[in-house]
Amino acid sequence: MNRERLLVLGAGESGCGAARLGKVLGMEVEVWDQGTIREQRIQQLEALEIPYTASCSKEIALWKPDLVIKSPGIAPELPWIQAALDQGIPVVDEIEFAAAHTKAKLVGITGTNGKTTTTHLTHHVLKSAGLRAGIAGNMGRSFAGAVAEDLMADSNHGPEIYVLEVSSFQLDGLHKTRFDIGVLTNITPDHLDRYGYRMENYVQSKFRLVRNMDHRSALVWCSDDAYSRQGMDCLVQKPFQTYTLSWDRPSSFGGGAYTLDSQLFLEMNDKRMSMPLNELALVGRHNTYNSMAAAVVAQLMEVRKESIRESLTNFDQLEHRLEKVGRIRGVDYINDSKATNVWYALESMDKPVLWIAGGVDKGNDYTALYDLVASKVKVLICMGKDNRALHEAFAGKVPVIVNVSGMQECVQRAYQLAQKGDAVLLSPACASFDFFENYEDRGRQFKYFVNQL
Repeated sequence: MNRERLLVLGAGESGCGAARLGKVLGMEVEVWDQGTIREQRIQQLEALEIPYTASCSKEIALWKPDLVIKSPGIAPELPWIQAALDQGIPVVDEIEFAAAHTKAKLVGITGTNGKTTTTHLTHHVLKSAGLRAGIAGNMGRSFAGAVAEDLMADSNHGPEIYVLEVSSFQLDGLHKTRFDIGVLTNITPDHLDRYGYRMENYVQSKFRLVRNMDHRSALVWCSDDAYSRQGMDCLVQKPFQTYTLSWDRPSSFGGGAYTLDSQLFLEMNDKRMSMPLNELALVGRHNTYNSMAAAVVAQLMEVRKESIRESLTNFDQLEHRLEKVGRIRGVDYINDSKATNVWYALESMDKPVLWIAGGVDKGNDYTALYDLVASKVKVLICMGKDNRALHEAFAGKVPVIVNVSGMQECVQRAYQLAQKGDAVLLSPACASFDFFENYEDRGRQFKYFVNQL
């Protein structure tokens, strides 16, 4: 009897997790990558006796897989993908592959900004309440790898609910997955190079979150966000329950969370709770939205109000997300390397800002930042191989713009230009792949050189 054949494209965290799950399921698995494969990944695949090919130029038709899983970073235009689809071979994301092999409830969290923080905070609230909650997805741990671990262990003690960070690229590869609870934090222009520089395409990608939701599902979304409202208005059907997040209680409020008189209010299913905003562990308006989202999800999971309050006050700040590195000569250094959009970071600053930006431009439209940058930023430090877009966008709006060639020079220039009472903010608004391995490498280099000052 022939085993089902699984071809995994991409040997990163997502791909290796999918390959491991395929192996656990008894499938015949191969991993292909067009580029090099990191030594750590090679060791993982060899330990599982999974064949792999780096710098691969093989043709799909020759291996004849039954299922293809692509890593989210692989564009759908890749010849491998088109060849598989032309031959009628299903191509899905590893999230969908994993979802088909777990009985746990799924909370899917997406959005341009805040999804990583909201994912970790929601997991913290649920786990603190005693639920067997797992966490995976775009935040660094593949869902497929987590499900593989569950299947290998005692399934009776595995997660009863998974909190998943889901990127737009991952949502594009979902066809059948149904989320029990979906959270849409917000939508702002991002990754437009992947979506034909058309904002409507990006919005449609985010709303794939609700694609298979039914009466058993619930969507938590920010009614203050213009693009989210547009997406909701375009939905033909809304069979799922909806709960809103709002800074000010809207007149049509039907359930969810909002703020009023420096208090966070949660009103759902005839239940009400409140807590002072200054007691939240995460500060800033954008983080209040994240806290509201986690609270609504927790309420849907019937977590006690007292437990929700306590968890929202004792959550630890995440690395690379408005992380305070230190204060030197009266200047605050802040690591926001993970942020995909700088608006929220700048909006939260109450000091003159030396803004470190740059990297691989993703087709960013900086026009929405003009007024904010003009009012907040005194120095723009451009750290990328090609900084023309930043110079063109902010010339005349920022008094000083300088170019640097690496993180050490970047931190030294910031140190020279900063004055007591300023804040140095690393929030690049671009991908990290010109000078750094990833956003973690970028953030950790920033912290290292700041600590050397």
